Amino acid sequence: MAKKDNDDKQPIIIIKKVKKMDGGHHGGAWKVAYADFVTAMMAFFLLLWLLNVTTKEEKELISSYFAPTDPRISRSDSGSGGVMGGTTVSTEGAMKSTRVPVSSPAEPEGSEGKEGEEAEAEGMQAEADAKQIAELDHRDEQAFEDVEQKIKQAIEQLPELQALAQNLIMDMTPEGLRIQIVDQAGKPMFETGSAKPLPQTEQLLRVITQVVQELPNKISIRGHTDSKPYGKNTSYGNWELSSDRANASRRIMTARGIGMRLDVSRIENVQGKADREPLVPNDPEAAKNRRISIILLKQSLTPGIKKATPLIPTKPKAGEPAVPQPRKREEGVIYFP
Repeated sequence: MAKKDNDDKQPIIIIKKVKKMDGGHHGGAWKVAYADFVTAMMAFFLLLWLLNVTTKEEKELISSYFAPTDPRISRSDSGSGGVMGGTTVSTEGAMKSTRVPVSSPAEPEGSEGKEGEEAEAEGMQAEADAKQIAELDHRDEQAFEDVEQKIKQAIEQLPELQALAQNLIMDMTPEGLRIQIVDQAGKPMFETGSAKPLPQTEQLLRVITQVVQELPNKISIRGHTDSKPYGKNTSYGNWELSSDRANASRRIMTARGIGMRLDVSRIENVQGKADREPLVPNDPEAAKNRRISIILLKQSLTPGIKKATPLIPTKPKAGEPAVPQPRKREEGVIYFP
C-alpha cells in the first residue's frame, strides 16, 4: 500500500515563458529634450542675426539699458551686487554709454491744442477768402451789367457808330466780361492785311475805354484772325497780324486824350491768338473770326487789385484840357511803348 501511495504523488512541473523584447520606446523624455534643443538653437541663431543687423551705437544703447543705475538693485558698478558680490573683468564695472538715445524731441504740453487751433484758424481763413471771392464776383457781375448798358447807350447816342452795333458783341465768360469788336462781311474794322485800325474802330475803342476806365478790373486784349493764309513766301503771318492788332488796340486805349485816362497798369496781358479760337468754328474763314477781344477780368482772378488806383492830376496849360498823369511804373509789370 505504501508503494501505491508513492505512485499517486506525481511531481509538479512549472513552465516559465520569457518574452524577448527588441528595445523599447524608453518613454517620451527624448521628445522634450529634442524640443529644448531646437528651441535653444533657434534662440541662438536669432541672437546671431540680431548681433549682425544692429549697429555699434545700438549695441551700446542696449548695453547701457541693462546697466543698473538704481542703488536698490545693486550697489556695485558690475551689476551683480548682493550676497554673492560678483566680479568683473573691467575695473570700471558694466559698460555704460555716454551717448544720448536718438529720439524725436518730446512735444510740449498743449501742442495738440495748438495744432487744432491752427487748423481751425486756417479753416476760418479759407471760409473768409471764399466769402470775399463770392462778394467780388457778385460785385463784378453788377458792374459788368452796368458797363454793357453804358456802352450800348453811348453807341446809340453817336450816329456815326450806330452802324457798328452789329460789329460789337458782349457776353460773360468764366474770366469776366468779354467785349468783342468783330468784322462783318463788307464792314472790316482794320485795313485788309494790316494792323492799322479804321477811324470808326478807333472811335469805338475810345468809347469802350471811357466806360471801363472807372472800374478796378484788369484788362486782357487779344487779337484773332481767320484761317486764311496771310501770304506766300513771307515771314509775316496771322500770328504776327493778330498780335499787332491787339497791340494797336492797347495803344489807343492807353493813349492820353480828352476823357481818356486808362492806367497802363490795368493792362494784364496782350495776346495774339491767330486762328486758334474762331468765333465761328464751322466756318474758319468767316469774317467774324477776325476780331479784337477786350476782357474785363474778374477781381477774384487778380486778387492783387482791390480798387482802382487814383491818378494824380496836373494843372493844364491855358487853353488845353486837363490831362491826368499816370502813376509811377511798378516793378514786375511789362509796359509796351
